[in-house]
Amino acid sequence: MAEPRRSPWPEAVRLLVLGTLGLLFLMPYLWMVSASLKPLDEIFRASLSLIPEGGGTLRNYLRVLSEVPVLHYLWNGVVVCAGILFFQLLFAVPAGYAIAKLNFPGREWMFGAVMLGLLVPYHVPALPLYVAFSWMGILNTYASLILPSVISVFAIFLFRQFFKALPDELIHAARIDGMGELSIVWRVILPNALPAATAFAIFSVVAHWNDLFWPLIAVTGHDRATPALAILYYRSEEAGDDFGALMAASVIMTAPLVVAFLVAQRRFVEGIATTGLKG
Repeated sequence: MAEPRRSPWPEAVRLLVLGTLGLLFLMPYLWMVSASLKPLDEIFRASLSLIPEGGGTLRNYLRVLSEVPVLHYLWNGVVVCAGILFFQLLFAVPAGYAIAKLNFPGREWMFGAVMLGLLVPYHVPALPLYVAFSWMGILNTYASLILPSVISVFAIFLFRQFFKALPDELIHAARIDGMGELSIVWRVILPNALPAATAFAIFSVVAHWNDLFWPLIAVTGHDRATPALAILYYRSEEAGDDFGALMAASVIMTAPLVVAFLVAQRRFVEGIATTGLKG
């Protein structure tokens, strides 16, 4: 007996709702791109239009590129975000594996400590870290921007949840082959956890690329300024209230994040979908 035809309306309604919500979340970015192509008088007109008159102008972008060392600030962002992500994975992957797959006294207490660590606001250790880094003489360096974020309790939690779903037989087979625990982590577990690693990498890079709080404390001057801090400097020193130029600078500084997400979006969605809540 032939199966009854399914109505296309539920799927159409679902796509319409998701498309509307997606457009709603994209509106601030679309407005930023639109404003970056407009002269100042057009931005503050009473009538709101996303499409610039005459197709827009690149004057704002040319001004930013002539006044701002864009590549220098982007390089600072790449160095800081890559350094933070490297150390976060270096510590979080073995820690998540140990809590998920190894039996040792106090394992559940350790996981409880990780959960409590998620409740500590990012701003709490800022003052003691500033005092310590000042005493060590490493303020205004890449180290001062990277070190406060090298251990991520969120990463430990995320990988622990993902590793709990991996079959124990995979680890037993590796042990039978004579592999040690560290070899299992990096040669067996991590390759199977690439979706979770990609998802966390997106979270980490976006958070630290856009972070203004800690760079504003740890950095003075332009040499080690991150992209978010560079926009703040640009407004105070060059752009002033020229919001077209500021929006152009913001588009340039956020473009690498958009490209990175578009490249890794499939892995990102897969990582979020497969990271279960198994206890």
